[in-house]
Amino acid sequence: LLNHTSGIDGDIFLDTGRGDDCLEQYVDRLAEAAQVHPLGATWSYCNSGYSLLGRVVEQVTGMTWDRAIGERLFEPLCLEQTVTLPEESLLHRTAVGHLGTGPDLHPSPTWGLPRSVGPAGTITASAADVLAFARLHLTEGRGPDGQQLLSAPATAAMAAQEAELPDPYSLGDSWGLGWIRYGWGGRRVIGHDGNTIGQSAFLRLLPGSGLAVTLLTNGGHAQDLYQDLFREVFAELADVAMAVPLAPPEEALPVSLEPHLGIYERAGTRIEIAASDGQGTLRDVPTGTAAELFHGEPEEYPLRAVDASGDLFAVRPPGAKTWRPVVFYRLPGGERYVHFGGRATPLVEGATAPG
Repeated sequence: LLNHTSGIDGDIFLDTGRGDDCLEQYVDRLAEAAQVHPLGATWSYCNSGYSLLGRVVEQVTGMTWDRAIGERLFEPLCLEQTVTLPEESLLHRTAVGHLGTGPDLHPSPTWGLPRSVGPAGTITASAADVLAFARLHLTEGRGPDGQQLLSAPATAAMAAQEAELPDPYSLGDSWGLGWIRYGWGGRRVIGHDGNTIGQSAFLRLLPGSGLAVTLLTNGGHAQDLYQDLFREVFAELADVAMAVPLAPPEEALPVSLEPHLGIYERAGTRIEIAASDGQGTLRDVPTGTAAELFHGEPEEYPLRAVDASGDLFAVRPPGAKTWRPVVFYRLPGGERYVHFGGRATPLVEGATAPG
């Protein structure tokens, strides 16, 4: 669950109410979820798994997840501007998420995720508090008063490699117990990102140097800002060269998309890969509760080959500078997948689809 290899369909945003039993109800309903890949067979970001972990915390501590994380983490770290519930956010200068870009940028009509998805994405914090959390992992698990909140071996285990990523370009090259792992200029960097409804957050730590950098945004081309800002900061403060984002060559490569044509689907999204007159396209269609919650609309992008392998492509949203990788691959059993947006999505309809 911690390293996102469970295979549980990861974007199930069931709203089971505001009661203290919301996670219990969510986990009961999660039994109905599909398995998008066999246990441990590949890596796919899984929000649902973290809600399940939140329920584990409740069972172990005898408290609600909100109370447990407050007492076990927020209070010892003196995080005075970190909360999990919307009514707590009202007590602080809280930014509202924005959807769209450019002249179409507008406040999101939805504040945040349901309480039942809290362990996956309802923590709201100031930049200073995010850095205070990062300091815990730069000091072998010690709090601001020197208290050992997390053992040194456990802190190291969280940053150690647990899983390789089928797409080593979008996030990092591997995953630990929670942390993303990046290889920048021969140095090992750890971190994590967060994207909810019009909100994007970035955190990177350079173990052994005492350096942590965070960026919290509430709209626009956040990925482009992250690339520009973190590249400059890490180069100037640590002489670390951030990895260059993946991009296709200027001249289009004559690569056939034929082996990958079809429909790939899991909870929350349907990805349609098509080709016409020699031009491939990716159509990303939000579905179900995810479409309602994130106010998603279908988006269609031209696909550009990155190399001659025939499996690595990229798309770029209108107005953005940063390309988004699209990786086609097979599991050991031959099942076909596309990795896009940090998720593994199986082929369900096409020339080589199962069934």
